[in-house]
Amino acid sequence: MDPEITALAATVTPYVATAVGAYGAGVVARLQDVAADATVGLGGRLLRRLLARDESAPAVEAAVTDLAEDPSDEDRTAALRLQIGKVLAADAQVAADVSRMLASAGVTVTASGERSVAANTISGVVVTGDGAQVTR
Repeated sequence: MDPEITALAATVTPYVATAVGAYGAGVVARLQDVAADATVGLGGRLLRRLLARDESAPAVEAAVTDLAEDPSDEDRTAALRLQIGKVLAADAQVAADVSRMLASAGVTVTASGERSVAANTISGVVVTGDGAQVTR
């Protein structure tokens, strides 16, 4: 996946995960309620935009439902991040819209050059370069 898309997905995921943590699996249904606009916040608005893409909505919704079962599970968060990345990679308009939403909220992500990494939060090891090794 394109490094910029990966970075964007990594930035979006904590916001969506926060909305999922606050509202559980019902967040998807809640987003369909116009009255929820003011209460769900940035994560909900981002998720609503991601779910607007019919082709990928079922996979994103499934990842949201899984994460709602255990919001602290890093694997479930990673699965959501993967689905978000797939949406952003598949639809340049969604990626542009999400980037604008983040920028208007004061969040910026910049990844430039081969093997570059940019993220709002990194909760694990990030390794770039040839022949790099990580040992525990």
